[in-house]
Formats: sequence, C-alpha cells, structure tokens
Amino acid sequence: QVQFVESGGGLVQPGGSLRLSCAASGFTFSSSMMNWYRQRPGKERELVASISSTVGIRNYADSVKGRFTISRDNAKNTGYLQMNSLKPEDTAVYYCNVPFGKYWGQGTQVTVSS
Repeated sequence: QVQFVESGGGLVQPGGSLRLSCAASGFTFSSSMMNWYRQRPGKERELVASISSTVGIRNYADSVKGRFTISRDNAKNTGYLQMNSLKPEDTAVYYCNVPFGKYWGQGTQVTVSS
C-alpha cells in the first residue's frame, strides 16, 4: 500500500528553520517525482516544491523560492524539505506525495509564530 509519513514539523519563530522528512513506501520511490504540498488554514492545498526522479531537477512555488530546498534520498525512500527564513504565512500542514497521488499521509504541522 502506498504510504507517506511526514515528520519534522513544529512551532518555530519567524526567521527560523525546520527540516521536514517524508518516509515513502509501497511503490518504487526512486522512479517517481516527489512533491511537497501545504494546506494553510482556510485555504486549498497547494504545491510547494517538486523534485524529479532522475537528475534532481527542482521547482518551487514563488512564495517559497530562495527559502526552501527540496531533496531526496532514494536509498532511504525518503524526501526532505529544508525550510529557512520561515514566515508566519508558511504556517500550514505540510504533505508529501507523488504527482496526482491518490493517497495522502497525515501531514506534519508547521506553525510559525512569535
């Protein structure tokens, strides 16, 4: 069964950093693009970042470009999202998934507040 387990969220002050992890299982992780999404309070889930399955091409939403870095360790079936210079508007539940994925984990809560 396809599963994603996100971790690493928490409460941080503006300007702080967090590193999120995504443990994936139930499919060939190394052959799939990996995405990070977030859902801010009262908003639709949005794509934050993506990384290709092969050469590691990365793309970011404009709102996080220059602050977030997506990466992956295919040997561990794990994806990561390094978040720096966090802003209150980054507060959201963060999820990982593959493009058009049908199965979602519980996500990990990131709260940026002083």
